[in-house]
Amino acid sequence: MSDLKQYWKENIRYVSILLVIWFVASYVLGIFLAEPLNNFRVGGAKLGFWFAQQGSIYVFVVLIFVYVNWMNKLDKKYKVEE
Repeated sequence: MSDLKQYWKENIRYVSILLVIWFVASYVLGIFLAEPLNNFRVGGAKLGFWFAQQGSIYVFVVLIFVYVNWMNKLDKKYKVEE
């Protein structure tokens, strides 16, 4: 397999992993499991509510930094650095 195809295969794998994490944090924890999570509290707020309002945003921002880090390493690995 050519380096370019391998590069994009790894890139798509990274994006897929991060999208699954984002989906779990945003939809599963923030919507589908909100009621059971509301039995727990974070900083005085119910955990399900917290994930729906703030937690998913925090997770998304962290995922952006993780993606940047992974892509910088991938770029160096395949010598496509800027």
